[in-house]
Amino acid sequence: MKLDPSAFAADPELIQALEKRSYPIVCATERVLFKQGEAPVGVYILRQGQTTLTMTSATGEEIMSIQAQPGALLGLPGLISDQPYTLSAIAHAGARLGFVPRDELTNLMRSDALLALKMLQVLAAEVSAARRALLEC
Repeated sequence: MKLDPSAFAADPELIQALEKRSYPIVCATERVLFKQGEAPVGVYILRQGQTTLTMTSATGEEIMSIQAQPGALLGLPGLISDQPYTLSAIAHAGARLGFVPRDELTNLMRSDALLALKMLQVLAAEVSAARRALLEC
């Protein structure tokens, strides 16, 4: 299945607000950000470089692989739904990210309805992209 990487892109205003609450991560080597099935602890903002998102079947077969683009929010669906991550994310050497812990994201959503709506738009774009990809299968 081929998913459009732009589905993970967020509005610049949302990225800016999240950046203020984020902790920087610089990857000198490849780094696992989160694994499919793990409990969500926060979201990642891909600032620069490459991150690969993958989904595997119960038997370990890769179902899809996506190269996220700078400006992408990674891990948002799991955090918002309070469900395990449905994808794994690996940042490649040289990637620069920001990490926003769960509490910071929740506080932002409670304090700013417009930014909460922008997060929902990212989720809606991911759902739409997944549905389009399923139709192509």
